[in-house]
Amino acid sequence: MAEADRLTIASGISGWALMRRAGQAVFEVLRERFPGVSRVAILAGPGNNGGDAFVVARLLRNEGADVRIHLLGDPKSLKGDAAEAMADYGGEVLPLDAFDPADADLIIDGLFGAGLARDVDGIARTVIEKANASGRPIVAIDLPSGISGDSGAEMGLAIQAALTVTFFRRKPGHLLEPGRSRCGELAVVDIGIDPDILGSIGPRTFANEPALWREVFAPPSQIGHKYDRGHAVVFSGGATKTGAARMSALSALRVGAGLVTVFSPSSALLVNASHLTAIMLKRCENEAELDAHLADERLNAFVIGPGFGIGEKAVSFVRAVLASGRHTVIDADAITSFRDNRQDLFQAIGGSSGSAVLTPHAGEFKRLFPELAEERSKLAMARGASARSGAVVVLKGSDTVIAAPDGRAAINNTGSPYLATAGTGDVLAGLIAGLLAQKLPAFEAASAAVWLHGMAGLAHGPGLIAEDLPSLIPAALRALRD
Repeated sequence: MAEADRLTIASGISGWALMRRAGQAVFEVLRERFPGVSRVAILAGPGNNGGDAFVVARLLRNEGADVRIHLLGDPKSLKGDAAEAMADYGGEVLPLDAFDPADADLIIDGLFGAGLARDVDGIARTVIEKANASGRPIVAIDLPSGISGDSGAEMGLAIQAALTVTFFRRKPGHLLEPGRSRCGELAVVDIGIDPDILGSIGPRTFANEPALWREVFAPPSQIGHKYDRGHAVVFSGGATKTGAARMSALSALRVGAGLVTVFSPSSALLVNASHLTAIMLKRCENEAELDAHLADERLNAFVIGPGFGIGEKAVSFVRAVLASGRHTVIDADAITSFRDNRQDLFQAIGGSSGSAVLTPHAGEFKRLFPELAEERSKLAMARGASARSGAVVVLKGSDTVIAAPDGRAAINNTGSPYLATAGTGDVLAGLIAGLLAQKLPAFEAASAAVWLHGMAGLAHGPGLIAEDLPSLIPAALRALRD
């Protein structure tokens, strides 16, 4: 966004013109969402975010509102467009420490923008605490003060906004937690930046939405058959740990794989057989039996990890599947099995002609990528892990990030607290494999699966358990089609 501003200004539109447009856009949202508001307290910082706040203050005052604007720092220290905005406002400028939420019905936050690089402290921290505790609705300009635009991290303390108004495009901090939660409702407004400017910038970070992968998400062909849609395989654990594999297999079938088979140890064959109908079942006890199965080249996408068990068997099976060139989703126990020999995993991924997708939650990520686990940015964590491993990495959570070795990353926005329950990750692994079986590229398959998974969770809402999710996938697919 900084580059978008720079290129727009270089094209002949002044920074002051952009600031006026930004303030006007915020004012119009306020007029729509808070009609007739009479008492407004505005918190302004010393940069361009504060300049936007001064423009809003002038427009509100001209409409007859009782406006009090509180500035962090000396008014004489303002420079450039922010100083021009203050001069254009022309009214009294109060110090920040004079802020009293009791004097306002609405608070506008223009303290710090997306480029905040250090923790909030001093009087700014005190004022944010007072604003958050006041019970008054807060509207944040661009991003709630105290949230990093790059990472969504809370820099010591952050505004809890009811509404955030941002410009042209969202920033990572609008989608990554805790920034996402701090934003409240998010409005993205146009301030006259030409969308074609994105071609010059070449962004590599995206919101995970259908426009990112719809072109490769083809509906089933009218004249096709099940073998055109691939054959996914899910490895089952022992007799007491079979449910995860079955949920994963059912999800692969629901998302469109033409055939799905569960590979089961002999101890679990009867348990699995009693629960499977449309999904096939084969014994796979050891590596010799796996090698025999891998001779069937129609088996093109595999899931290993859900309920499989941690240990050398998982390690050897992962190596064998990767060496065969199959697309492989490595999840749960299979990830943890490589915690002491992760370079072996990365070498196996690098040597495979198939795609690999790693799907860790935070704990599993720390076991496999301990040097990245303390990164402040979830984007940096996922990108670093993908670069090191050679796999597409799905770093799960309410703000799941999908990263590819080529540097692309997508932040998901369909996550919900309803998915924070046992087994939902097994369903996601199956969805990814089902799309890989249908020959979607790995980054797009993982991104689409995460989106569908989230949409299914949102459709169900409270009371969701993992077994509910596969039956909700058809509705999510219909929503995508429509």
